[in-house]
Amino acid sequence: MDIAILGAGAWGSALATALSARHDVLLWTRSAAQRTRIAATRTSEYLPDVALPPAVAVTDDMAEAARGRELVIAATPTAGLREALGSLAAHAGPMPLLWACKGFELGTARLPHEIVAEALPAWREVGALSGPSFAIEVARGLPAALTVASLDAGFARRAAAALHQAPLRIYSSGDVIGVELGGALKNIMAIAAGISDGLGLGANARAALITRGLAEMARLGVRMGGEPDTFMGLTGLGDLVLTATGDLSRNRTVGMRIASGMPVQRVLAELGHVAEGVSSARAARDLALRHGVDMPITEAVCAVLFEGLAPMTAVESLLSRETRPEHA
Repeated sequence: MDIAILGAGAWGSALATALSARHDVLLWTRSAAQRTRIAATRTSEYLPDVALPPAVAVTDDMAEAARGRELVIAATPTAGLREALGSLAAHAGPMPLLWACKGFELGTARLPHEIVAEALPAWREVGALSGPSFAIEVARGLPAALTVASLDAGFARRAAAALHQAPLRIYSSGDVIGVELGGALKNIMAIAAGISDGLGLGANARAALITRGLAEMARLGVRMGGEPDTFMGLTGLGDLVLTATGDLSRNRTVGMRIASGMPVQRVLAELGHVAEGVSSARAARDLALRHGVDMPITEAVCAVLFEGLAPMTAVESLLSRETRPEHA
């Protein structure tokens, strides 16, 4: 299959590396300087320890990226998705498209599928590619399982079959909303788990946060039209466990550094990568209020990130909440 991947960050570079074993892959970057650097070094600055295979071509020309592709995968951050899709639409008509970004768009709080619907209203074979996956592990050829979600069930199955190759295992789903909300909300819970770990509260506290965080994710997701089973699958529980416990997790790292007393803006400046949980937290809190869903962990994370609440005070407020039935 002839595939174009939009975005030469960590995830785009990892997908290009993994998929080039079976497919013809063109990696697009919007920066001519980055294209020149990658062409010279065969590495992305976001994955400096992994060389791009010789089979991966690199371009900064969207017309070239769009020309005659059997599949386009948008692997930009969510913040850059609308711009990339606008450029793609200027050079191509409807074609199969997946997006591999997570979180909400700044300013609009749109999920990726909503951005796609607005930017590419005539495109029908579209879907999300998501799941528990650290880019560096995928680039190194370690096993991972992902999900393709689309309202077009046939397209979801075809895309999953095309991308399915050891060591990547690809499943299909029709629950775009549930898959996207799982990918967005788990980052907030990972910040909470990082705060807990950074405060030295132990494995018991982390397990409680992950479990109650999953309950929050499912409550909002189902209220917004997602399927309950999605939140028990790869893009819900799987992605949450990875992001809330893995040492490679940017969002967990944010929480741990905040717990150490580092200001949020300094944490983000020093991180060097996008931590979607920070920008997603406000959007998730607003959605919870709009839909009448109780999300105390999300509210606590927002209070720490944006209102100056001390991390330990946030933990104490969660622990002091009145008891209730677990599954209420």
